[in-house]
Amino acid sequence: MKILGIETSCDETSIAVLEIKKGKIKVLSNIVSSQVKIHAPYGGVVPSLAAREHEKNLKPVFEKALKEAKTDIIQIDLIAMTVGPGLEIALWKGINFSKELALVWKKPLIAINHLEGHIYSNWLGLMSDKIFPALNLIVSGGHTQLVLMTGHGKFKVIGETQDDAAGEAFDKVARMMNLGFPGGPIVSKLAKNGNPKKFPLPRPMLNQKNYNFSFSGLKTAVLYLLKDLGEINEKTKVDICASFQQAVVDVLVTKTVRAAKESKVRSIFLSGGVSANKLLRKTLQKETKKLKMSYSQPDFQYTGDNAAMIALAGYYKKLKSAKTKSLKAESNLKIKNW
Repeated sequence: MKILGIETSCDETSIAVLEIKKGKIKVLSNIVSSQVKIHAPYGGVVPSLAAREHEKNLKPVFEKALKEAKTDIIQIDLIAMTVGPGLEIALWKGINFSKELALVWKKPLIAINHLEGHIYSNWLGLMSDKIFPALNLIVSGGHTQLVLMTGHGKFKVIGETQDDAAGEAFDKVARMMNLGFPGGPIVSKLAKNGNPKKFPLPRPMLNQKNYNFSFSGLKTAVLYLLKDLGEINEKTKVDICASFQQAVVDVLVTKTVRAAKESKVRSIFLSGGVSANKLLRKTLQKETKKLKMSYSQPDFQYTGDNAAMIALAGYYKKLKSAKTKSLKAESNLKIKNW
């Protein structure tokens, strides 16, 4: 079976071709056209510019994905497209492109939740089902959630951020120090040379008995710290980055580990754009090992928004005989059972 994945939820135009053969997943192509340089001067993603670039990039990215996969559209068995959550104006570009392909070439079309795609990024290197129940920590620029999974397509959100997502907090802290965009990778890179204990920043909601998160207070604490310090040198910047990053990782890992224990899961999964953070990966893997649970994290190339994860989620959703009831963009689409 060959699946074509199409992803345009934010500022990456991505199209991938996956082949599932004899129980093995092979990524034949996964093309990602990034818009980072276009949005960097604005310090964030500009929706209208993102939509314009998707419009321009979809056809050449599609052609490149098929060429790299050595596949023709006739050989595609299923088209999986992202319908939300994300920027509605950007989502529509991918949806309309997918619908046109499906209509012209008479291909079945399946709608995929972007966050469910992130969860399935772990399966790009894993076909085993002997991992349920599993707890998924999704950490990205727009979302921070703990999702309990008892089987394929069986999701339950047990915790989520009450304000800023972790990735959003990274970007805002970077902006406060004029470090550039996107902030997450820049803060993490600087943090490697800093002292994570230099500034005692708060760990919001760390000791609350629920599994929810909050990063707005931590971001505000950094703002007040910068005001108190006045002009700062490069050494102070890296120490702030290290202290901030450590606070975020402490909260994410502590809450995930507690939820995993109390939910009695067999596995812990990490996914989303912030799953590329090396300190988070290392710390969560170490703590999961102590629990004697299985651990999975996506390869670095699948941590960001990509179509390979959308294609794979589409495959599993199709196996469940799930029907696509809606082909419209939903900016605040919730995770639902298939």
